[in-house]
Amino acid sequence: MTGDLQGRRAVAATIAAVRGPALVLLAAALAALACPGVAGAAGTVLVLDAQGRVHARVDPFLPPPDPLPARPPRALADAPRGARAGAAAQPQRTVPSELDAMLGAGFIDRADHDAWADDYRNATTTLEKLHGIRRRQLAAVIANTRAMAAGGLLVASRAPGVFQTLERNRAWWAAAPLLRPSQRVAFAGSQLVWQYYPGQGLQVQWLGTFGKANGLFKARNRDAELHALLDEALSLAGARAGGIAWESLFGFDGGRPPWVSALSQGTAIQAITRAAVRFQDPRLFAAARSALGIFHAPPPEGVLVPTAVGAHYLQYSFAPNLHILNGFIQSLNGLHDFAALANDADGRALFAAGEAEARVEVPTFDTGAWSLYSQPGTESDLSYHVLLRDFLQGLCDRLRTDAAKAQQPVAGGTPAAPVPDPALYCDTATRFTAYLRQPPVLALLPTTVRVRRPSRVLFNLNKRSTVTLTLLRAGQPVLTKTESFGYGRRAIAFRPGRRGPLELRLRAVDPAGNATEATGTIEVLPAK
Repeated sequence: MTGDLQGRRAVAATIAAVRGPALVLLAAALAALACPGVAGAAGTVLVLDAQGRVHARVDPFLPPPDPLPARPPRALADAPRGARAGAAAQPQRTVPSELDAMLGAGFIDRADHDAWADDYRNATTTLEKLHGIRRRQLAAVIANTRAMAAGGLLVASRAPGVFQTLERNRAWWAAAPLLRPSQRVAFAGSQLVWQYYPGQGLQVQWLGTFGKANGLFKARNRDAELHALLDEALSLAGARAGGIAWESLFGFDGGRPPWVSALSQGTAIQAITRAAVRFQDPRLFAAARSALGIFHAPPPEGVLVPTAVGAHYLQYSFAPNLHILNGFIQSLNGLHDFAALANDADGRALFAAGEAEARVEVPTFDTGAWSLYSQPGTESDLSYHVLLRDFLQGLCDRLRTDAAKAQQPVAGGTPAAPVPDPALYCDTATRFTAYLRQPPVLALLPTTVRVRRPSRVLFNLNKRSTVTLTLLRAGQPVLTKTESFGYGRRAIAFRPGRRGPLELRLRAVDPAGNATEATGTIEVLPAK
């Protein structure tokens, strides 16, 4: 457990350290970089108080919730992968045995040991009293906790987050209302944002938490809440990749906990750095600098994927082949803000490597009519299209500000460092805005249709849309069918029942509500 001890000390040292550049940054420089990292939007959060009562609260600083994963999440098995081989030679690790080992090695004190042991015992006791959805959610959180213990992943730096997750789920599922998927919740006395993931219970939503921090920062009159939020978040940062990271402790879209994201980590660095300037707090600068660690490490420990021109930073550390542009661009915005406000060479190098790769990737995510969400190519839904547009505009604005500063005289005549041309990001953001107003392009393709045979209406579509097919005979509808499609050559299947001409109407509606129609005639031929 030597590495665990070093990790816990590193986290503690980071939070307590006073190091970094002199705090001489101007408020004007901060204001120039204060464009939103994650756009805030008023949302309803359910708050559980100390008396077990729940009330709804509108939080104007909450960004939109994460969507549910494409693949239903599953709780981890109680044993780690590969545990069967040699199981007889290795004593099984359990939550109590891991807590005892951490206490015996001096990694945690008796108070933490006993409190966390109580959390685990109370959760398992409560589980026996629950049924249905409540039982399944708490059982998943307990199973994840046991699996991390069995796999040697329940270490001292991670334990505060693990056991807070366990206790929050026990408290909620014991008595609080059932939740709709992606519902945000909070707990009295805490600034953290939690989200409900069916099959995984309540989990800290780090992107939402640090997006809220950015909203509190911009409000300028909520500094006490901002300070409390960051203090609470720092207390749950785990040791990872030679620094600290805000880990997700649940299964998501095929990924196994604990995992990290460049999107949430970049937003965390951004929010912490902004607060460091406002509060003149070198401790926060040190935390932001330590959070760069995952950008130096490859997956699954970190998010770095070296490329021919620079680096891509992953949205999910468990998915090295999945490149999601909105998360990548926002991570660059966060790195840029840190590098500029902290005057940090490492931050500048990480930003430069990522920005060089972004120049290659951004054009490949533009279909000419809409944006792609990821590579391999999947089109964005409306919220992700707008989010990507906003992140690109944020990068455009940052680089424009850098270019303007580079034109100003520098004391001593030292030339300013070259600034990347912002035109690519500015122009792409402008096109993405235009796509929100442009109707889809729909073109019918010729096809042969025979009576009582499986047939298709073929068409080309230039953007993600919901398409409705209506077939009419002698002016009377005989079939209406609606399906959703991505861009490209598409087809709607049907089986004609009679010979003769059919009038065909296609209507396509894109995610922004723009619509277009195409009409034609199909001649139903005799069966061969």
